[in-house]
Amino acid sequence: MAAAVELGRAGLKVRILEARDRIGGRIFTRRDPVSNAPIELGAEFVHGRPAEIWELLRYAGITPEEMTGDAWCFRNGRLCACDFFAAVDKLLGKLDDSGPDESFTEFLNRCGSDCDEENKRWAIGYVRGFHAADPGLISVHSLVKGIRADEPIDGERAFHVPQGYEVLIDVLRRRLRESTILDMGMPVEHIHWQPGRVRLGITGHSDAAEASRLLITVPLGVLQAGRGDPGYIGFDPELPLFKRAALDQLAMGKVMRLVLRFRERFWDKLRPSDDPHKTLSNMSFLLSQEGFFPTWWTTMPRKLPIITAWAPSSFAEQLSSLSEPEVLGTALQTLSTLFGVDLARVETLLEAASWHNWQADPFTRGAYSYVKKGGDTAQYDLGVPVENTLFFGGEATDTSGHTGTVHGAIASGRRAANDILRTYSGSTAARPA
Repeated sequence: MAAAVELGRAGLKVRILEARDRIGGRIFTRRDPVSNAPIELGAEFVHGRPAEIWELLRYAGITPEEMTGDAWCFRNGRLCACDFFAAVDKLLGKLDDSGPDESFTEFLNRCGSDCDEENKRWAIGYVRGFHAADPGLISVHSLVKGIRADEPIDGERAFHVPQGYEVLIDVLRRRLRESTILDMGMPVEHIHWQPGRVRLGITGHSDAAEASRLLITVPLGVLQAGRGDPGYIGFDPELPLFKRAALDQLAMGKVMRLVLRFRERFWDKLRPSDDPHKTLSNMSFLLSQEGFFPTWWTTMPRKLPIITAWAPSSFAEQLSSLSEPEVLGTALQTLSTLFGVDLARVETLLEAASWHNWQADPFTRGAYSYVKKGGDTAQYDLGVPVENTLFFGGEATDTSGHTGTVHGAIASGRRAANDILRTYSGSTAARPA
């Protein structure tokens, strides 16, 4: 969408082919029928103050709402107030990209006594949760790059879009030019190309789409799909070897999230045993090393009876094979343990549960991308145009350190649009893309 806005502004005719019957991809907002609050099944947080998002929200007259409140941890069978993020930041501050790359697990093993054992466990949980990554695969160099990229935009601060993340899509759609065509329900299954010409085979459609240039913004998991896998897109001829090498150096993270709405905020009245004078009424995050759902958060500063459960990495992979009642039962059992509240009471108070299985979604096949050890150039290589004909965008091609974010995706779309515009000489008016 961001690329189409830029291309249309430059005078090109653009056609967007969307596989789904909705637009937004991994932005997927629904409305709670009781509170009318946005229920985010995909992207939820605005990480810091990235211009790509804040400018769009200003255009819509919307101010993001910063998440506030107390973080709680479940340690040794008890709830306690904790400064989880400060402890993790201290350990992550020891990461160094001046030497050869290594995985996060290799860094922890080498860190030895310089790193507190408990903080190591929390840091592993953070890498699995925030990055949806396997600690044994993710690149330390990429983690350092992300930390540096977050500093100028206050990336450690988390904001919500009060009206729901879908308003960004609405703004982008309103910015599309009349010369841009948006077709939904058009899953591409084959890309036949030669320099200066592309022909697309579309599932369920006998007529192919043709253009002189193609921008591919499908998620990494779709590009990595093998022949016969749901969502697979075939290239004829195949992508160049350097593209396939880039795909091998990137990984698609896995996440399972559930949004639970209860009859009441029953946690408001809970008093942790280590501080009976305090309640969980201002709880923002609840973090643990228990069960399949180690991370939870509320709607703070809005005090709605809604809480989100987050199962990252290998936990999400295991949950994906379970039935919906089994997944929900696992989440409620975990919440019962963390809060010390009888499971039957938690089940009675539950009114609604919402989720989307991104691993099983053929048009996504995962959560968001991360760089594997040794993949320093993988994002750049994935984004490089091929024969001035095939162009690539999406968060997996972001080289600024904002991989896995909405603002990284928007920035990549604008970069790809500029790549396309550079291939034209003279007037671009009325030329197809």
